[in-house]
Amino acid sequence: MTSSVEFQKQGSVGVITLNNPPVNALSVNKGVVQGILDALKEGDHDPHVRAFVIIGAGRNFSGGADISEFGGGYDPGKAKLPDVLGYMDTVTKPIVAAIHGPTMGGGLELALACHYRVALPGAQIALPEVKLGILPGAGGTQRLPRLIGAERALDLMIAGDPITTEKAKELGVVDEVVSGDLRAAALTYTNRLVREGKGVRRASQLSVALDRPVAEFFEQARSRVAKDWRGYPAPLAIVACVEAAVSQPFAKGIAFERQQFEKLVKTDESRALRHLFFAERQVAKIPDVPEDTPAREIKSAALIGAGTMGGGIAMNFANAGIPVKVLEVNGGAGQGSGHRAQELRRDRVQGPLEPGSHGPAHGPVQGRDPLRRHQGRRHRDRSRVRGHGGQEAGV
Repeated sequence: MTSSVEFQKQGSVGVITLNNPPVNALSVNKGVVQGILDALKEGDHDPHVRAFVIIGAGRNFSGGADISEFGGGYDPGKAKLPDVLGYMDTVTKPIVAAIHGPTMGGGLELALACHYRVALPGAQIALPEVKLGILPGAGGTQRLPRLIGAERALDLMIAGDPITTEKAKELGVVDEVVSGDLRAAALTYTNRLVREGKGVRRASQLSVALDRPVAEFFEQARSRVAKDWRGYPAPLAIVACVEAAVSQPFAKGIAFERQQFEKLVKTDESRALRHLFFAERQVAKIPDVPEDTPAREIKSAALIGAGTMGGGIAMNFANAGIPVKVLEVNGGAGQGSGHRAQELRRDRVQGPLEPGSHGPAHGPVQGRDPLRRHQGRRHRDRSRVRGHGGQEAGV
């Protein structure tokens, strides 16, 4: 085991705690996945351990695989997630996943390989791999349909959007919604399973429910997905994997899923979407500014110049609910900007226009053209403002 995975015995229950902040990513190279496997093996061979609980420290169960490792080299001496989930299918002691917070991708696949799942209200549960141009590559396309049916599983994986704890319980992803301290609630649930003699319940051994003819359902699914997701290969690959879950034994479905995952992760679409994923997160980080630096409250803003860039900056402030004043030193541009502000923010503007202005007197965006007040001095002032019209500055 590693420092990012802890194993403790609490009575007859072995508790495996994921502790890889900030989101308990299932990193291969950092040894997180290997730590889970080592803990399971230790408890599996301990006669005093009769069941397991897997839980995440901090704010969530697990946010999934470490995306930075996709397409790169893995440490050949360390276990990968499919290795762990395959081993879990051989364990003869009940394994309970204790879910809270964002539980995504590989994190949910880990939970699906557990025999039972409990969750706190407010969890966000999803297989969002499609948004990265890939598919769930650790059994998600095979286990989820066996738990909730092919049609519902396909919809969840194609959309990639999170569902709530309550919705997950309704669908059958979660077995019980608990409250209070998650660790205590999970232990109570697990001890009850042991006391009642409940054994393992492997998703891999279930059949896939589908209340429509198989060929007809998947033909329609492929047609719809090809139309809605033209140019993106991942959704169609997900359809193919779910079809394999319906028509093939579990082991063959897993092999097909892995083949499709390895193919998708090398596509230009996936590389681009993963680049975008990291870029969106990187842009929020400012070099040399610690993340815990308190943010100053911005109560108002002002812009000099109402050109295309200035107008866009003004609308960003307004959309955030921050009042902004725009000063245009070139009369013609000011008039156009004021009219644009009125049109774009009409639903949020209150009060009449101030004389000589091109924006609302009271509202998120106020525009002013100082030259309109002095029409008789326009020619004299033109030389004074030449060279400054359109200059933009945020305050």
